[in-house]
Amino acid sequence: MNEKTPEKHLTSDRYVLAGDTFEFACHRGVACFTRCCHDADMYLYPYDIVRLKQRCGMTSEAFLAAHTVTAFRDNPYFPHVMLKMSNREGRPCPFLHPEGCQVYEDRPYACRAYPLEPAMSGTKSGRVHYSFYVARHSYCLGHREEKAWTAEQWMQDQEMEPYNAVNASWAMVDALLRRNPFGGQGVDSPAMKMVYMAAYNMDTFRRFVFESSFLSRFHVAEKRLEKVGRSETELLLLGFDWILRFLGGQGPLKERTG
Repeated sequence: MNEKTPEKHLTSDRYVLAGDTFEFACHRGVACFTRCCHDADMYLYPYDIVRLKQRCGMTSEAFLAAHTVTAFRDNPYFPHVMLKMSNREGRPCPFLHPEGCQVYEDRPYACRAYPLEPAMSGTKSGRVHYSFYVARHSYCLGHREEKAWTAEQWMQDQEMEPYNAVNASWAMVDALLRRNPFGGQGVDSPAMKMVYMAAYNMDTFRRFVFESSFLSRFHVAEKRLEKVGRSETELLLLGFDWILRFLGGQGPLKERTG
């Protein structure tokens, strides 16, 4: 370990990266290679599901049923979607095979970012605040590798920018969901089911947009609608805007008048 590394980097399980570097490398030569792919407790962001279900050639409903579970974690008002581990020995990720990760180019954000944990939080003013943490697991030997990174270098190396861009929009939705917009109904709220659909089930949300009264109620510019028709990422971003309008009466999506 480099002498300039503060002692807290050696002992802390999770620490704030405050403008300095961290040391890490993951490759087949590290003895613990793929250990983190077993028995993982992994959040999936909405954009993760778009990428993974496309990679697998599955519908949203089929992917959610086969590869995810829901659980209430740090937000007691809205469920998180978690990646379901396989039933094989050691409970490996379902996409981990002897020859390696089968979805590596579309691997989830948490896999892509580790050991960096970019934290995005939405504010009432519509801005997104960024902070960075470094996570250390006792089994991970990659922290002993003498390869230094800044947060920006690591994100570029791991091709995180497309994920960061969409997750920044999700941070605004997440901030709203943490204020209990569903009231006392909780998980029984029809509104919660609609929001879950718009965030995680793009096939159903597409039908909601194009086969219901959605377009007669909300103004979507023609150019944007063309993009939505071609891209599930654009459809997802429209879903975020609809959630903000539906639950909070805010955001760029406007209702039609007259």
